[in-house]
Amino acid sequence: MDPMWIVVAFGLGWGVRQIGLPPMIGFLGAGFALGALGVGGGAVLQEAADLGVWLLLFAIGLKLKLSQLVRPEVLAVATTHLGLIVAITTGLLLAFGVLGVPQLSGLTTETALIVAFALAFSSTVLAVKVLDERGETGALHGRTAIGILVIQDIAAVLFIAVSKGSLPSVWALALVVGLVIGRPLVYKLVDRAGHGELVTLLGLVLAVGAGATAFDAVGLKADLGALIIGVLLAGHAKSSELAKTLMGFK
Repeated sequence: MDPMWIVVAFGLGWGVRQIGLPPMIGFLGAGFALGALGVGGGAVLQEAADLGVWLLLFAIGLKLKLSQLVRPEVLAVATTHLGLIVAITTGLLLAFGVLGVPQLSGLTTETALIVAFALAFSSTVLAVKVLDERGETGALHGRTAIGILVIQDIAAVLFIAVSKGSLPSVWALALVVGLVIGRPLVYKLVDRAGHGELVTLLGLVLAVGAGATAFDAVGLKADLGALIIGVLLAGHAKSSELAKTLMGFK
């Protein structure tokens, strides 16, 4: 059913674009509508979707510097927002349970905290896609928003590990350290790739191989891996060329 998904997604995406809304809203609408009708996507659609997300986040990472993540407007806002939303939502859920709301009666504090924590997150892919369509990923507010989303993703990794009762593989730390240590070697590899299609293929190798696949293998989020690889390469002279090439390919 992949062709049907693609045709319907294009139709709704094109339709909402005509009324001045981002095509992403039409794509989401297509997904909701087809899902409600019981029309499932196939393996090709799933692989293409995953690849698109990885390349999107890798390209965004190329525009983001590590120093931006520790700025007060990023780190302080992300942690404060997370804490406030969790506290307020947990209180509301427990209060509704006490008042006898059927779906929330008997809700434990632990479960309420988990639900509240999940509701405190934003969609990295949706937010970044909208910023990209508006050409605002390089603006101050765009970089700040992306930084906050990265902090949220890191918190999500820790949350998933704790909630499952299992930590990422012991190789996870070794992978991150290895990437930082091997950064100069990757820089030389990018320098010698020249321009054109070889740069595109190198970007695919870095985003999918060194990023998504490697991080997934050690128990970390694949999309976070693609983003981190991009961040590590953000200081390279060819980062803008890589980002432009892969955003088009994505």
